[in-house]
Amino acid sequence: MKFAVRASILGLLAAGLCAAAPHAAPAHPQTLSEPLRIALTFTALALLPAIAMALTPFLRIITVLHFLRQALGTQSTPSNQILVGLALFLSFVVMQPVVMDIYHSAWEPLNQGQLGAEEAISRTEAPLKTFLLRFARERDLQLFLEITNKPAPASPAQLDFSVVAPAYILSELKTGFQIGAMLYLPFLVIDLVAASITLSVGMVQLPPVMLSAPLKLFLFVMVDGWNVIVGSLVKGLYPH
Repeated sequence: MKFAVRASILGLLAAGLCAAAPHAAPAHPQTLSEPLRIALTFTALALLPAIAMALTPFLRIITVLHFLRQALGTQSTPSNQILVGLALFLSFVVMQPVVMDIYHSAWEPLNQGQLGAEEAISRTEAPLKTFLLRFARERDLQLFLEITNKPAPASPAQLDFSVVAPAYILSELKTGFQIGAMLYLPFLVIDLVAASITLSVGMVQLPPVMLSAPLKLFLFVMVDGWNVIVGSLVKGLYPH
């Protein structure tokens, strides 16, 4: 995991160097050859989608939106493309302060020739690790410390990225499933009530979902569900 993140970041930085080379005169000579920069750029393009999905709030958001759609019983509405697009934009909003911190602390000095590529990569890890540690549970961190046979550090900031990243993914999956379970409960009650009504009046031929679906949609619209759920997700994730 750590190697993948490093390779992806290094590839992006190398691509930036290639683009900025005709305009900037760096103080230090370039240490990466042109073929290596191209190879690292393609490596970054291959790894970035997986990193963006796993190490950003996209993981929690798309999980919650999936459970919400299942709870509403709307099948394929909204479509997968819409849910993924919404999750991507919300993830960008949440990660914008982290990205800007990385840009000012690593990208700008590298572009100006004040830093080498290795030092720039080291600077990118700190803001991202700080964000991930906000949501990684201690139990998950301890699990990967045991798996990797690494001693517990004096402070969470000293944890290795190979421990923090998978712990964050597990923690976000747990949180997403917890929120999804809570979203299911009110809609499950509506389904049970609709099933009881249809059985009590002898309307066996009428599927309960035909009665519960409009009721669930009406309830969701009346409470302005999208605003409530998206607002709660972003406020809970946005760095303060």
